[in-house]
Amino acid sequence: MSILQFPRSRELTLRIDRIACEGHGACAELLPELLTLDEWGYPVVHSATVPADLTAHARRAVAACPVLALRLDPGSR
Repeated sequence: MSILQFPRSRELTLRIDRIACEGHGACAELLPELLTLDEWGYPVVHSATVPADLTAHARRAVAACPVLALRLDPGSR
């Protein structure tokens, strides 16, 4: 008996918890390709899907968030 394995999507989605976010701006400094800051200093996601070549930068931005408001979720299949 064998188990069928389906390839998992390696695509990641960038998410911001807008309630937890305090507008420190570290995420936009570390990931300017996907994030900018609005006029109040809060991040704006320009593309929620993280390209493979930016995955390491996105992980650093998530780790640098002092209030854990930024996260990476697995993309949908």
